Amino acid sequence: MATLEERIAQYENMAEADPDNEMAHFSLGSAYLKAGRAAEAAVSLERCLEINEDMSKAWQLCGEALIEAGWSDKAVVTLEKGYVVAASKGDLLPRDAIAELLKSIGRQPPELEGQAQADAAAMSGSFICKQTGRAGTELDGPPFRGPVGVWISENISVQTWSEWVDHGTKVINELRLDLSKDEDSATYDQHMCEFLGVPEEIAAEA
Repeated sequence: MATLEERIAQYENMAEADPDNEMAHFSLGSAYLKAGRAAEAAVSLERCLEINEDMSKAWQLCGEALIEAGWSDKAVVTLEKGYVVAASKGDLLPRDAIAELLKSIGRQPPELEGQAQADAAAMSGSFICKQTGRAGTELDGPPFRGPVGVWISENISVQTWSEWVDHGTKVINELRLDLSKDEDSATYDQHMCEFLGVPEEIAAEA
């Protein structure tokens, strides 16, 4: 599998080839953050949010990157906006993560009207996607064989899986992957696991 630095280079190429591809900037920002390059991560994630301000996870990671880069004042503004976006979309996991980030720098999340009712509606017997925390439709079964496929069927909604399918097509095209080759197939799988939030111990079994 590609190293983190190799993945960063891939994402940089994707973002340069398609500057309006929000997922390329999101993936690049996420990879920068994992590499400890917080300032660069913040820039990439801010670009992602310029393109698509509805990405709750991008608000969360951008705020985290700003905190790590030492830009707490800017982080507060970003996280408060992100909290409102995540709450309005019913993205409970990013919303709660944003709340914890705000508390970590001595701030409280904004108080929102009707939040308790929205939480109850989101959790009322619906399938909850583990990546977004959003109520959605459960997959009929694993999209492919193996432990990763099983994990996806148990944790990822149809809506989030569809988002990956669209983004996965861009990954194939922009990285010129030939999925008949083991190395290219492994690269594709790695992008998929990162996009869906597959735990590393499960992804390692692929």
